[in-house]
Formats: sequence, C-alpha cells, structure tokens
Amino acid sequence: MPMDNAYKVKWGILSTGWIAHQFATDLAHASNGIAYAVGSRTQESADEFAKNHGIPVAYATYEELVNDPEVDAIYIGTPHPFHKENALLALRAGKAVLCEKPFTVNSGELEEVVAYAREHKLFLMEAMWSRYIPANVKVREWIAAGKIGDVRLVQADLGFRADWNPESRLLNPALGGGALLDVGIYPISFASMVLGPHPESVSSTVHIGETGVDEHFSLLLSYGGGKSASLNGGIRLKLLEEAHVFGTEGHIIVKGTLVNPRAAELYIGGELAETFEDDRASVGYSFEAEEVGRCLQAGLTESPVMTLDESVAILKLLDQVRAQWGLKYPGEQ
Repeated sequence: MPMDNAYKVKWGILSTGWIAHQFATDLAHASNGIAYAVGSRTQESADEFAKNHGIPVAYATYEELVNDPEVDAIYIGTPHPFHKENALLALRAGKAVLCEKPFTVNSGELEEVVAYAREHKLFLMEAMWSRYIPANVKVREWIAAGKIGDVRLVQADLGFRADWNPESRLLNPALGGGALLDVGIYPISFASMVLGPHPESVSSTVHIGETGVDEHFSLLLSYGGGKSASLNGGIRLKLLEEAHVFGTEGHIIVKGTLVNPRAAELYIGGELAETFEDDRASVGYSFEAEEVGRCLQAGLTESPVMTLDESVAILKLLDQVRAQWGLKYPGEQ
C-alpha cells in the first residue's frame, strides 16, 4: 500500500559495522526517513550503536529487529556472504529491504531473493548509493538530452591500496573478499548506467593474490555498434577514481572518487560547456534512503532507477568474469 506523502519511513538498521554507521549518520539528512531501530548480534553492540546515533530501539538479534511492527524498512550492512540470508529474513517478516552492494555473492542467490520479494509484492533494492548521487543524476540528464551525441566509450576506475591483513573483509575469501565485489561493482554499475547491463562480450585480466582473492583486475566490455567500456578495479593498487564518458559530440568527466563524486564536467567539441558542483552537507547515503521512501510512498516494489533486473544482470556479469578467472568463494559449487 502507498504511504502518505508526509510519512517518514521508520528504518531498522541490520548491522553495526562501519557502513551501517555511515548510513545511520546520513539518515539525519533524509527528508522522508528516520533511524528507528538497530539490530546486532549482541545487546551491547546494539546499545552502543543506538546511543551514538540517537536511535530509540536496540535489539540483540536480527530476528527481533525485523519483527518489530513499527519498522517499515530494513537496511542491511553486513558482509557480502550474509546478504542473502539477511534479506530473506527481513522479507519474510514483510519488510521493505535496502541491501548493500553487491546484493549477494552471486546471481543465483540474488534470483532467489528477488523471486521471494516479487512473489510477496515486497519492496527490494540494491544499495548502489552512487546511482542516486546528484553528480551521476546530472550525468544521466546530459546523456539523455543528447549533449555528447551518441555515447561510444566509458572509462571508469576505482582502486586503493589496502593494508596487508589476510583476515580482513577485503582479503578473506570466506567474507567475499577481492576487488571485483568490493570496488569493481562501482565502475561496472557506472558502465551499466550508461551503456546497459548486457554487453555482447567480456574480456578480462586479473591478479590473484596470496589469499586467493582478486587484488586487481581489468575488464573490456563490448556492446556492439562501436560501444565499449574499459574498467579497472583494485584493493591493493591505487588507481585514479574518475569516470569518463565519450560521445560523438563531446565527453563527460565525473570528478573525484567514482564512489561518491562531487562534481561533473560536460565538454562539447573539446570545450568545457557546463560544470556541475555538489556542495551538500551529507555524505551521500541519504539519497538512496530517500529513493526508498519515494518508492514506498508511490506503492512501488522496486526502484525505476536501479531495477532488480539490472541488479541481477550485473551479478551475472560478475559471475561471468569470475568464471573466466576460475575464482569461486567458499560454499559455491
């Protein structure tokens, strides 16, 4: 059922990790939602998180959180391998779900979650927060208006040099570690935003590190008709973090980090034609929370900006790339 436009979504935050702290902090900037409850694996952790963020309700288990009748939507910020079970737990309790990217470890898991949400007509969305950042919204507007003509090429990179810690989330295969799932999802999603999620062919190279995860990679996606994307990602290699979109009449540069850009430049015929700058006070997670609120108010079960079909297609692409590398995570067949 659609919500009243004046209603503020009561969010339940499932996890008390770093990303959950970022999301909870930024909810203060959301116009249509509030942080209402948090769930953790211990009461102590939940209480501390709730105190830090002024959240009125704290639960020692995820089950108690999702079964709170006052909670409208669940934000999932756990490590990748737990997304499927956490999302299904929340959906089975009848809650709307915003799940951190990558949605699940592989497309098979996501298809199961999506099937449940659709069968029960429940809202589900991937927390690809960069899709809702104002600079990327402006990029889509420029492209849709034909400002750079026919788009032919996307270049996007994201990489940093993490400290060496084999047990860390980034380098541990059991936690879904590696560059592809952690940072690669950003340039791949950006290319999908511009050129679509269905390239005709995929070529890749990869460096597998000591722990058995991909530490950096390069992808070349061909879409036919002269359209392609060149994408790079790394967790033990510092890369430039910009995105470039080249068309027949001009090009666009997304400035700063690809994760959370603050500016974009439009060039026509090689000359700077327009600059977009974003001086917001929020980090940027509030925009995806507001999108969930808008969708719930309209009675939608998925976002038209980041559809479930696109999320599934992107994960199928990630699966295809990992198959080229012969890379599987624990528990995968």
